Amino acid sequence: MAGMTLFQKILAREIPATIVYEDDDCFAIKDINPQAPVHVLVIPKTVIPRVGDAVPADQATLGALLLAAGKISTQLGVNATDKGFRLVINHGRDAGETVPHMHVHLLAGRDLTWPPG
Repeated sequence: MAGMTLFQKILAREIPATIVYEDDDCFAIKDINPQAPVHVLVIPKTVIPRVGDAVPADQATLGALLLAAGKISTQLGVNATDKGFRLVINHGRDAGETVPHMHVHLLAGRDLTWPPG
């Protein structure tokens, strides 16, 4: 299975990860290097290398990621207005992208400053 991304290998259960959510379009795992008490990656099952490379045919997948993030935030107890969460998508090396398989970071559980980074 050469050429698979790290996330495809996790989805195929070849690499262990803590999966906290899965549906037909995407799955979510705990980040192995968390930047907040809650740090989950929401990953499409279809490979889109990065958000800037998405095409119109990816629109439903992109929407599914945001809907899943909302469900996951509720599941993890961070969806209340007094708590909150942040969604981040990195594109390219300078933005911190390390895996060429687009994903959404869901961060919560502490005060998140602005501007980020």
